[in-house]
Amino acid sequence: MNTEPVPESIRALERPHRALWTYYIIMSIFTGPGIFVTLPVLYFRFHTLRYRFDDEGIHMKVGLLFRREINLTYARIQDIHLRSGLLQRWLGLANVQIQTASGSSGPGLVIEGFKEYAAIRDFLYSRMRGYQTAQSGGDSAPALASPQAAGAGDGELVALLGGIRDELRRTRELLEAKTAGSKPSVPPRIS
Repeated sequence: MNTEPVPESIRALERPHRALWTYYIIMSIFTGPGIFVTLPVLYFRFHTLRYRFDDEGIHMKVGLLFRREINLTYARIQDIHLRSGLLQRWLGLANVQIQTASGSSGPGLVIEGFKEYAAIRDFLYSRMRGYQTAQSGGDSAPALASPQAAGAGDGELVALLGGIRDELRRTRELLEAKTAGSKPSVPPRIS
Protein backbone atom coordinates (compact mmCIF):
# COMPACT_ATOMS: atom_id res chain seq x y z
CA MET A 1 0.00 0.00 0.00
CA ASN A 2 1.20 3.50 -0.79
CA THR A 3 2.19 5.39 2.37
CA GLU A 4 2.99 8.72 0.71
CA PRO A 5 0.88 11.65 1.92
CA VAL A 6 -2.14 12.71 -0.11
CA PRO A 7 -1.09 15.38 -2.62
CA GLU A 8 -2.31 18.85 -1.72
CA SER A 9 -4.05 19.19 -5.10
CA ILE A 10 -6.23 16.16 -4.24
CA ARG A 11 -6.67 17.02 -0.54
CA ALA A 12 -8.02 20.46 -1.54
CA LEU A 13 -10.91 18.91 -3.53
CA GLU A 14 -13.90 19.13 -1.19
CA ARG A 15 -16.79 20.76 -3.03
CA PRO A 16 -17.91 20.04 -6.60
CA HIS A 17 -17.28 22.58 -9.36
CA ARG A 18 -20.06 25.08 -10.24
CA ALA A 19 -20.40 23.33 -13.60
CA LEU A 20 -22.15 20.49 -11.76
CA TRP A 21 -24.96 22.89 -10.77
CA THR A 22 -25.26 23.93 -14.44
CA TYR A 23 -25.47 20.24 -15.35
CA TYR A 24 -28.20 19.69 -12.74
CA ILE A 25 -30.22 22.66 -14.06
CA ILE A 26 -30.04 21.41 -17.65
CA MET A 27 -30.98 17.85 -16.62
CA SER A 28 -33.93 19.22 -14.61
CA ILE A 29 -35.17 21.15 -17.66
CA PHE A 30 -35.17 17.87 -19.61
CA THR A 31 -37.63 16.40 -17.10
CA GLY A 32 -40.34 18.82 -18.30
CA PRO A 33 -42.97 19.36 -15.62
CA GLY A 34 -40.85 17.26 -13.25
CA ILE A 35 -38.53 20.26 -12.91
CA PHE A 36 -40.54 21.39 -9.87
CA VAL A 37 -39.50 18.22 -8.05
CA THR A 38 -36.05 17.48 -9.47
CA LEU A 39 -34.57 21.00 -9.33
CA PRO A 40 -35.03 21.49 -5.55
CA VAL A 41 -33.70 17.98 -4.87
CA LEU A 42 -30.63 18.59 -7.05
CA TYR A 43 -30.17 22.07 -5.55
CA PHE A 44 -29.85 20.62 -2.05
CA ARG A 45 -27.70 17.79 -3.36
CA PHE A 46 -25.26 20.23 -4.96
CA HIS A 47 -25.05 22.48 -1.90
CA THR A 48 -24.57 19.63 0.61
CA LEU A 49 -22.22 17.41 -1.44
CA ARG A 50 -18.81 17.20 0.26
CA TYR A 51 -15.78 14.98 -0.31
CA ARG A 52 -12.65 14.47 1.77
CA PHE A 53 -9.54 12.62 0.63
CA ASP A 54 -7.22 11.68 3.49
CA ASP A 55 -4.54 9.10 4.24
CA GLU A 56 -7.11 6.40 5.06
CA GLY A 57 -9.66 6.80 2.28
CA ILE A 58 -12.43 8.82 0.69
CA HIS A 59 -15.30 10.30 2.67
CA MET A 60 -18.49 11.60 1.05
CA LYS A 61 -21.39 13.41 2.72
CA VAL A 62 -24.57 14.48 0.97
CA GLY A 63 -28.13 15.36 1.91
CA LEU A 64 -30.06 17.71 4.10
CA LEU A 65 -33.05 15.79 5.43
CA PHE A 66 -31.78 12.31 4.55
CA ARG A 67 -28.05 12.46 5.26
CA ARG A 68 -25.89 9.92 3.45
CA GLU A 69 -22.28 9.33 4.41
CA ILE A 70 -19.88 6.95 2.71
CA ASN A 71 -16.42 6.16 4.06
CA LEU A 72 -14.40 4.06 1.65
CA THR A 73 -10.85 2.94 2.44
CA TYR A 74 -8.38 2.74 -0.42
CA ALA A 75 -7.81 -0.98 0.25
CA ARG A 76 -11.45 -1.79 -0.64
CA ILE A 77 -11.18 -0.30 -4.15
CA GLN A 78 -11.38 -3.01 -6.82
CA ASP A 79 -11.75 -0.95 -10.00
CA ILE A 80 -12.16 2.65 -11.14
CA HIS A 81 -14.19 3.87 -14.12
CA LEU A 82 -14.65 7.29 -15.69
CA ARG A 83 -18.08 7.99 -17.14
CA SER A 84 -19.26 11.14 -18.85
CA GLY A 85 -22.16 11.87 -21.14
CA LEU A 86 -22.22 14.39 -23.92
CA LEU A 87 -23.44 17.20 -21.68
CA GLN A 88 -20.89 16.38 -18.98
CA ARG A 89 -18.06 16.41 -21.53
CA TRP A 90 -19.26 19.77 -22.83
CA LEU A 91 -19.09 21.14 -19.26
CA GLY A 92 -15.70 19.48 -18.63
CA LEU A 93 -17.04 17.05 -16.03
CA ALA A 94 -16.96 13.29 -15.54
CA ASN A 95 -18.05 10.81 -12.89
CA VAL A 96 -15.36 8.72 -11.21
CA GLN A 97 -17.08 5.43 -10.39
CA ILE A 98 -15.35 3.37 -7.72
CA GLN A 99 -16.12 -0.36 -7.66
CA THR A 100 -15.74 -2.37 -4.47
CA ALA A 101 -16.19 -6.06 -3.67
CA SER A 102 -19.53 -5.37 -1.98
CA GLY A 103 -21.50 -7.61 -4.32
CA SER A 104 -23.75 -4.88 -5.67
CA SER A 105 -23.96 -4.31 -9.41
CA GLY A 106 -23.47 -0.55 -9.11
CA PRO A 107 -20.41 1.37 -8.01
CA GLY A 108 -19.66 1.66 -4.31
CA LEU A 109 -19.03 5.40 -4.63
CA VAL A 110 -19.45 7.95 -7.41
CA ILE A 111 -17.34 11.08 -7.28
CA GLU A 112 -19.08 13.70 -9.39
CA GLY A 113 -18.65 17.36 -10.16
CA PHE A 114 -14.89 17.73 -10.51
CA LYS A 115 -13.00 18.91 -13.56
CA GLU A 116 -9.89 17.19 -12.10
CA TYR A 117 -11.38 13.74 -12.68
CA ALA A 118 -8.25 12.35 -14.39
CA ALA A 119 -6.05 13.42 -11.46
CA ILE A 120 -8.52 11.83 -9.02
CA ARG A 121 -8.54 8.58 -11.02
CA ASP A 122 -4.74 8.44 -11.19
CA PHE A 123 -4.46 9.16 -7.46
CA LEU A 124 -6.95 6.41 -6.62
CA TYR A 125 -5.13 3.92 -8.86
CA SER A 126 -1.93 4.65 -6.93
CA ARG A 127 -3.71 3.93 -3.62
CA MET A 128 -5.83 0.89 -4.47
CA ARG A 129 -5.10 -2.57 -3.07
CA GLY A 130 -2.56 -4.60 -5.04
CA TYR A 131 -0.74 -1.59 -6.45
CA GLN A 132 2.89 -1.27 -5.45
CA THR A 133 5.75 0.97 -6.47
CA ALA A 134 9.04 -0.70 -7.26
CA GLN A 135 12.10 1.40 -6.48
CA SER A 136 14.80 1.03 -9.12
CA GLY A 137 17.59 3.56 -9.23
CA GLY A 138 15.55 6.20 -7.42
CA ASP A 139 12.74 6.18 -9.98
CA SER A 140 9.38 4.78 -8.99
CA ALA A 141 7.61 2.70 -11.60
CA PRO A 142 4.13 1.28 -11.06
CA ALA A 143 3.85 -2.50 -10.86
CA LEU A 144 0.92 -4.70 -9.95
CA ALA A 145 1.55 -7.26 -7.24
CA SER A 146 1.91 -10.79 -8.57
CA PRO A 147 2.80 -14.17 -7.05
CA GLN A 148 6.17 -14.10 -8.81
CA ALA A 149 6.92 -10.64 -7.45
CA ALA A 150 5.97 -11.79 -3.96
CA GLY A 151 8.50 -14.65 -4.18
CA ALA A 152 6.17 -17.63 -4.68
CA GLY A 153 7.88 -20.39 -6.68
CA ASP A 154 6.50 -21.62 -9.99
CA GLY A 155 6.61 -25.23 -8.84
CA GLU A 156 4.52 -24.48 -5.76
CA LEU A 157 1.95 -22.64 -7.88
CA VAL A 158 1.75 -25.48 -10.43
CA ALA A 159 1.28 -28.04 -7.65
CA LEU A 160 -1.53 -25.99 -6.12
CA LEU A 161 -3.29 -25.60 -9.47
CA GLY A 162 -2.89 -29.30 -10.18
CA GLY A 163 -4.50 -30.15 -6.84
CA ILE A 164 -7.41 -27.85 -7.61
CA ARG A 165 -7.81 -29.47 -11.04
CA ASP A 166 -7.84 -32.98 -9.55
CA GLU A 167 -10.38 -32.01 -6.89
CA LEU A 168 -12.68 -30.46 -9.50
CA ARG A 169 -12.36 -33.56 -11.70
CA ARG A 170 -13.35 -35.84 -8.78
CA THR A 171 -16.30 -33.57 -7.94
CA ARG A 172 -17.50 -33.61 -11.56
CA GLU A 173 -17.25 -37.41 -11.74
CA LEU A 174 -19.21 -37.78 -8.50
CA LEU A 175 -21.93 -35.45 -9.75
CA GLU A 176 -22.16 -37.26 -13.11
CA ALA A 177 -22.41 -40.62 -11.33
CA LYS A 178 -25.10 -39.30 -8.98
CA THR A 179 -27.22 -37.94 -11.84
CA ALA A 180 -26.80 -41.21 -13.78
CA GLY A 181 -28.25 -43.11 -10.81
CA SER A 182 -25.33 -45.48 -10.48
CA LYS A 183 -23.06 -45.86 -7.54
CA PRO A 184 -20.12 -43.46 -7.86
CA SER A 185 -16.69 -44.88 -8.13
CA VAL A 186 -14.39 -42.65 -6.16
CA PRO A 187 -10.93 -42.55 -7.67
CA PRO A 188 -8.07 -42.73 -5.20
CA ARG A 189 -6.86 -39.36 -3.97
CA ILE A 190 -3.37 -38.46 -5.13
CA SER A 191 -1.41 -36.43 -2.61
